Amino acid sequence: MLKGKKIILGICGSIAAYKAAALTRLLVKAGAEVQVIMTPDAVEFITPLTLSTLANKPVLSTYFDKQTGTWNHHVQLGLWADLLLIAPASANTLAKLANGLCDNLLCAVYLSAKCPVYFAPAMDLDMWAHPSTQNNISKLQHYGNTLIPPGTGELASGLVGEGRLAEPEEILHFLEKTFTNSSSKEKGPLAGKKALVSAGPTYEPIDPVRFIGNHSSGKMGYAIAETLHQLGANVTLVSGPTNLPVPDGVKCIQVVSAKEMLDACLTVFPETDVTVMSAAVADYTPETVADRKIKKKEAHFSIALKKTTDILADLGTKKQAHQFLIGFALETDNELANAIGKLEKKNLDLIVLNSMQDQGAGFAGDQNKITIIDRKHQQFTFPLKSKKEVAADICGFIVETLKR
Repeated sequence: MLKGKKIILGICGSIAAYKAAALTRLLVKAGAEVQVIMTPDAVEFITPLTLSTLANKPVLSTYFDKQTGTWNHHVQLGLWADLLLIAPASANTLAKLANGLCDNLLCAVYLSAKCPVYFAPAMDLDMWAHPSTQNNISKLQHYGNTLIPPGTGELASGLVGEGRLAEPEEILHFLEKTFTNSSSKEKGPLAGKKALVSAGPTYEPIDPVRFIGNHSSGKMGYAIAETLHQLGANVTLVSGPTNLPVPDGVKCIQVVSAKEMLDACLTVFPETDVTVMSAAVADYTPETVADRKIKKKEAHFSIALKKTTDILADLGTKKQAHQFLIGFALETDNELANAIGKLEKKNLDLIVLNSMQDQGAGFAGDQNKITIIDRKHQQFTFPLKSKKEVAADICGFIVETLKR
């Protein structure tokens, strides 16, 4: 699947740069045209001569050649590539890319790239685990870039843990799998459609350290986003706080509060064909947020709450004729009547009913049991299944409904 693809391989200053030689050879052997770009520090770990010999192309590392004055045009390079792969990606370069810094050719090409970007981090355990590094990785994923996860094992420092560059064969397999999925995606039943999925909880702040939240894990929404992508849709996931990895090929906007989720959804929704709102959004938020931690003094303490905007209902009022809107209803009493009421009141095309009474189904688990209700109030009940299987049922139902 990489045959004929134009790939820029960005190499950063890391002891793992030695693996770039094997990776370059594998990419070329797979039929790709490889242009290597090295950061200034990377040339201290592996020679450009080695990589240019393997790639059959001169290696680039500076904006221009001081001897000839030849300019390495970063904009043209960004337009030329079908894929930009940064491996190894050091903590330093990740920080630069996440924050738009541009002090070397690789960073300039990244900022100019119009193609998919993949990055494979390599660094020591403590550097990998540091909140600033994880924040930078989240930013890059938010920009639509794809993480190739690091491996776990012995590191150059002698520590053992996560942070090893994925092996060249693993990186190649990751890319081939992506291109295979992309090829089938173009022919999928939702090819050309844009989808919006909301997932996870919202956290409504009380003070700098406390919040009102719920037990939603986001697993259902993430599985739906992944399945829609596999069916060919261009998917944007608006996610509240979760510990889940963003599905490959899915753009993710990370939010915290109900207001942030509302703003993100309103931005994406006008261009969307299919919207699935599976997030567990808070119905109420504190009227005021303390700017300092509230101390435990009184025997009884009350918090004044105000209603949040009903995001699903708001989208329902803005829905155009070509748009397909799906909501979720998690109920404990009068389940069917309440779900149908939401379907009508919020101008939905489908509603997915969950019951808190179903054993084994619920927020944090890996299984769910649903009933799908359409505009004609027809009910389609499915047995208890894994959330990935439930996502396939929901998305399959969407595809079949859109065909009618």
